[in-house]
Amino acid sequence: MHTPSSLLAARWQPTAVTVRRAALAALVMSVVIVVTGGAVRLTASGLGCSTWPRCTADSLTPTTEMGLHGIIEFTNRMLTYVLCAAVAWVTLAARCHVPWRRSITKLGWAQFWLVMSNAVLGGITVLTGLNPYIVGAHLIAAMALVWVALLTWERAKEGDGAPEPLVGRPVIRLGNVLVLVIGLLVAAGTLVTGAGHHPGASSSDGKPVYRIPIDYDRLAQLHTDLAFLAFGLAIATVFVLAAVKAPAAAKARAKELLIVLLAQGLIGFVQYFTDAPEILVGLHMLGAALVWIAALRVPLALRTRAELPAPAVPAQELQHA
Repeated sequence: MHTPSSLLAARWQPTAVTVRRAALAALVMSVVIVVTGGAVRLTASGLGCSTWPRCTADSLTPTTEMGLHGIIEFTNRMLTYVLCAAVAWVTLAARCHVPWRRSITKLGWAQFWLVMSNAVLGGITVLTGLNPYIVGAHLIAAMALVWVALLTWERAKEGDGAPEPLVGRPVIRLGNVLVLVIGLLVAAGTLVTGAGHHPGASSSDGKPVYRIPIDYDRLAQLHTDLAFLAFGLAIATVFVLAAVKAPAAAKARAKELLIVLLAQGLIGFVQYFTDAPEILVGLHMLGAALVWIAALRVPLALRTRAELPAPAVPAQELQHA
């Protein structure tokens, strides 16, 4: 039985470079959606469109009366379609590549369902009046999408063989612990934002602003403690990878992570002592996505995947060749 994707594969066989470019486009768009979602939160535009999936009860698009907030929220919604197009591109490119990159196709579908689930979460944030817990979950889901998009891009540069470690198991565990701590760091940062100056809503309309009911200073201290722990682990990773003569790519990625963490920490401290201005919080959210990507890339450089051998051609086809 023919399917639309199999019919397309019969007419279009993209190169491996095309598959990698498509995967990179999906990764870039996953970061863009984090940043634009942050802009919605920082400008208190989450209710710029008063309902979901329409912008108002009577209009699919924002009206003039809704002003800048409506435009910002609607733009973020429209960028979701661009993200979907990028995800569709990498999924179809992997399906039509010869040989079929099944693992990348599955990762492409995983991205699609993450986008759909995050769209539903976005709708729930509007319908619940920007509940700070749902707003935080919305960001965490976006970071999960970044994770899968990065994995798709990295897998597009590898073969489809079984993963083979390039270093000892303790070093691999160190890389995984590093990722875990930075994941907790990002989650703690989300809680700090939800309990502090930018929970997503504004009090300008006279309505109460709901924040996460946890002491802001304690959450900020937890976030700082995790940042120092992540920084210490990053330094340890750099030295360990040098000591065990790890692949050059892994050592380079560990150093990149250390640099990004330093920049992110600097922004975080300035942001805290300047009463969290919107522009710095926005840069910090972009930095969170970049730190997350840099951390995830370290353990991915500690193993390799070989190309699978080309499938054997049946004897009947050789006779008719």
